[in-house]
Amino acid sequence: MFTGIIQATGRVRQLSRRGEDARLRIASGKLDLTSAAPGDSIAVSGVCLTAVALHEDGFSADVSAETLGCTTFASLRVDDQVNLEKALTLATPLGGHLVSGHVDGVGEVMQRAEAGQSLRFSIEAPAALARYIAAKGSVCIDGVSLTVNSVRRTTFEVNIVPHTQQETTLGSCVAGTPVNIEVDLMARYAERLLSADSSLREGRLNRELLAQHGFLNE
Repeated sequence: MFTGIIQATGRVRQLSRRGEDARLRIASGKLDLTSAAPGDSIAVSGVCLTAVALHEDGFSADVSAETLGCTTFASLRVDDQVNLEKALTLATPLGGHLVSGHVDGVGEVMQRAEAGQSLRFSIEAPAALARYIAAKGSVCIDGVSLTVNSVRRTTFEVNIVPHTQQETTLGSCVAGTPVNIEVDLMARYAERLLSADSSLREGRLNRELLAQHGFLNE
């Protein structure tokens, strides 16, 4: 699990294709890896990867064909900048929101505009993900925890404050930039819980049903 608070930016130093899969070597910049070990999880632009080797300047990780197919990693190139975050611990301040590092899909920046000292991005989400994105809710873009300003059909807006512009890759995004999107975990679980019970789907919520599911003591 992660928080969506980026700890450093790094760069892709090597990208080796291995059949349908790939191996990335990342220069991790100021990310502190002194306590890291092979097997640790590190989020790379919102994608949870397992470090398979550590180097003086960073780490290497394998990327599956599944990940390449549903994230921006399909178009990743050597020297591209990436956002980095180590997995949270019980001592980690939860400054953003709970992020799994399992990207739901790829969106596209449709518009970039100045809003005071901030930037306002309008982002088009895949239609299948739009229902999980709510105004004033949380969304993870390229690993960055952001608050949704507004939603209109499949497009939503977020503000990028100056600190986030400087400390993440989002400051360099322009119209047409593809971005990794992870929707709020709570939204996905809420939908699953509701869809799993036909009684809830059909609106037959009563005392008997509440008692059956442990909400009433009778």
